Amino acid sequence: MTLFLAFALMAAPAADAAPMEHYPTLPHVGGADHTFTEFGGKDGLTTLMDDAMNRWLANPRTRPFFANSDQTRIKHLLVEQFCVVLNGPCTYEGRSMAESHRGLAVTEGAFYALVEELQVAMNKRHIPFSAQNRLLAALAPMHKDVVTK
Repeated sequence: MTLFLAFALMAAPAADAAPMEHYPTLPHVGGADHTFTEFGGKDGLTTLMDDAMNRWLANPRTRPFFANSDQTRIKHLLVEQFCVVLNGPCTYEGRSMAESHRGLAVTEGAFYALVEELQVAMNKRHIPFSAQNRLLAALAPMHKDVVTK
């Protein structure tokens, strides 16, 4: 089973699920989270988001959501968000995913295209497959807050 398919299966939202008010984090293992290190820490996440943003802008399914936006701010907020999810030393100061995506009419196709491009960027950075899975599993509950159409 591919990571994409596994994420798709995990991300299926409950019909009556409420928007998330906080972000899940990975369980701590032995007091420090190894997954944050596998992503290269905050510097690695920054490089990952730079690559992912370039891929989202190049992909016709995701470009409309990023082309006319403050890409630098979005990358910064995603680095913060992923850092928090990976138990790194960060604080996420952005809006909730439901609030951030309200009115954008994000479809399943656009959402999965974003995930696919993120996977390509993670593979390019040689992030271990198991670490990728842990991140995507932690982000999966946000699906219902992002897909609005």
